[in-house]
Amino acid sequence: MEDTYKTIAFPSSEILFKEKSSKFFGYAFPIQSEEEVKPLIDDLRKQHPHAVHYCYAYKIGVENVIYRANDDGEPSNTAGMPIYGQIQSFGVTNILVVIVRIFGGVKLGVGGLISAYRTAAQMTLESAKIIEKTIDVRFLIAFDYKNINKVMRVVKEKNVEIVSQKMEMSCEIEIITRKKNAEMIFDIFNLMFEVEIKQL
Repeated sequence: MEDTYKTIAFPSSEILFKEKSSKFFGYAFPIQSEEEVKPLIDDLRKQHPHAVHYCYAYKIGVENVIYRANDDGEPSNTAGMPIYGQIQSFGVTNILVVIVRIFGGVKLGVGGLISAYRTAAQMTLESAKIIEKTIDVRFLIAFDYKNINKVMRVVKEKNVEIVSQKMEMSCEIEIITRKKNAEMIFDIFNLMFEVEIKQL
């Protein structure tokens, strides 16, 4: 079972690609949700007030993928899709790639635009630090304090990460484990006497 994915560690540094006196500035950002997209693009609008087009594509998720490609006024499918194509070819997700174009007075034509946006997106992703992350599953485990030792023994043995814990007479801990171990972890706690587990 595949339980890893590739994304970028942090926002990439700005790249510049020039084509027939048009300038294409490229940026890549790690994102977790669609709500993050607009503020990032708004920031780039402030950075490049003279730009005409702020074209972008993003991809979020691993199993249930959400993606969008936006040409922002360029001819249909000449900007957003070439950018998205590079996201696909680098095999990354949870990412937004924005290419800001400052028009240089010479029209590039459809083929020229596709090539320019694709090249700028490729250069942007090549400059980004791509990392591998695991797909994680979260569980909540509930138990009485008297059972704490047997619960904690499994947590330690199976090397699961505790996200939060509430230790009182009735205890709750939230844990994270890699997807490929999730079923085994669930079964161990589910079979324990007086211990409840549920996936979050």
